[in-house]
Amino acid sequence: MAQIVLTDVTVTINAVSLASRATNVVINYEKEAVETTSFGDLSRAFVAGLGNISCDVTLNQDFAASQVEATIFPIVGTTTTVVFKPTSAAVSATNPSYTITGAYLASHTPINGAVGELSTTELSFQGGTLAKATS
Repeated sequence: MAQIVLTDVTVTINAVSLASRATNVVINYEKEAVETTSFGDLSRAFVAGLGNISCDVTLNQDFAASQVEATIFPIVGTTTTVVFKPTSAAVSATNPSYTITGAYLASHTPINGAVGELSTTELSFQGGTLAKATS
């Protein structure tokens, strides 16, 4: 299997491409472990429970129209759709698309940084439904 260095990740938030401002992306996908162990079992047994989806995105702040602030500020406290791909190439088995529908954004930091530093915003989306596309 080929290794990949992330240099061309696509990031779309609320139908706006913000890849040119993104510097970090993390998608967390898990299923709760629900215990089903019963008498007579020699070890614990589990089945998948509720899913838990979250994603973190770091963006270089930009106050221009159709950029970071214009896209993020209005969706705080609401749900939206976020889409990620490892590269900007077409969706394929080696370049899957991950779409989180109904991702909730609780907060946004419009101005973040110290003297002489680049202003960034770190977003944490929670919940929703994750779909993976390979074609």
